[in-house]
Amino acid sequence: MERGSVVWADGRSTMDLTSAISGIQSAKISSEINFAVAKKVLDTQKQAGAGVLAMLDAATRGPAQAGDALVAAATGLGGSIDTYG
Repeated sequence: MERGSVVWADGRSTMDLTSAISGIQSAKISSEINFAVAKKVLDTQKQAGAGVLAMLDAATRGPAQAGDALVAAATGLGGSIDTYG
């Protein structure tokens, strides 16, 4: 048996130990990169969702406030103050 070689329990093949460690490290780094990218994507989606919610909130409040102003203008509500009470 060569130095640095591994023989599997079933005797089917040998693998260089250095190559195995290198492969594990490569897989670990690749996994860390994938997690970092996924986190960035989720953060971006969260920010976009917050922006959409802010727009929806503004859109739903806008017509109600505009409607109140139109009613006040049409009825004269708030146009004068009754001081004779």
